[in-house]
Amino acid sequence: MKICRFNDNRIGVVRGDRIHDITPLFHALGEPGWPYPPYDWIIGNFPRIEDQIETFLRHADTVRLSAAKLLAPVANPGKIIGAPINYRDHIDEANADQQIAHGKTFTTLEQFGLFIKAPTSLNGPEGIVEFPFPDRRTDHEVELGVVIGRRAKKVSREKALDYVFGYCVALDMTVRGPEFAGFRKSADTFAVIGPWITTVDEIEDPNTLDLELTVNDAPRQKSNTQYLIYNVQRLIEYASAMYTLHPGDVIMTGTPAGVGPVTPGDVVKARVEGLGDLTIRMARS
Repeated sequence: MKICRFNDNRIGVVRGDRIHDITPLFHALGEPGWPYPPYDWIIGNFPRIEDQIETFLRHADTVRLSAAKLLAPVANPGKIIGAPINYRDHIDEANADQQIAHGKTFTTLEQFGLFIKAPTSLNGPEGIVEFPFPDRRTDHEVELGVVIGRRAKKVSREKALDYVFGYCVALDMTVRGPEFAGFRKSADTFAVIGPWITTVDEIEDPNTLDLELTVNDAPRQKSNTQYLIYNVQRLIEYASAMYTLHPGDVIMTGTPAGVGPVTPGDVVKARVEGLGDLTIRMARS
C-alpha cells in the first residue's frame, strides 16, 4: 500500500494514477488530547483503521495524482535520524574532497555515530529547498528512508523490520563546512521525504534496492542499498540503543558516492526502486 499526504492535510492511498481519500477513517478516531503524543498521530493510529481500508476504498472520494499537491508523507516525525557515512564509496569521496571533509578523516560509522535533523527541516516532494548560507556549498544526498511504525527501544537486528511501517525516498540536504552534521543538515527544508510511504509488506528486502539521483536530468548518484555498511536492520538496532523510536520517526540510511553541489533553480530528481520518484526544486536566489 502507498500512503500519501496531499492537498490540505488529507491522507490518501495511491492506486495507479489516482489518490483515494481515507481521511474520514481517521476522523472517526477522534482527536488526541493534551498532552499530545510524542509521535506522528496518523502513523501511530494506522493499525486501528487498517482493516477498514479496502472496504472504504470502494466508496472513497478520489483525485487524480497529477492534480494533487503531495506533501511530506509523515506530518510530524518526532525524530529524523541520519547515518553520515554508511557507504564505503562515499567515505572515499568525502576523504578526497576537503570541501566535504573540512580537515576530518572519515573512517567508520561507529566512530561518527548517527545525527538528528531538526523536525523543522521536514520538506515534501513539491516543496522548495532553501539555502541558509548562499555563499557556501550545499549538496544533495539521495537515501532510502525508513519510517518507524511502533515504539522501539533496544531492538535486535533480527526483529528490527517488525518495527518498520514503510519506506520512502529521502534527500538529506547538506551545507558543507566545519560544524557538526546536526547543525549543517538541520536547516529548514533540508529533510525531503516522499512521494509517499510504501508499506513494509510491499518491499521484500530493503537492502537490495537501486537508488539514483539527477540534477537537471544529469546523472549524479546511482547505487544499491546492498552496499550499506550498516543495513536497515542494523541501523534500527543501533539507533534504538540510543533513542526510543516512535511511530513516524524517520531514519535516513546514508548516501552513496556522487554527492555534489546544487545551485538556485536546479531541479533534483531522486528515485528508490519500488518507492516512486521524488522531484524537488532548489530555491532561486
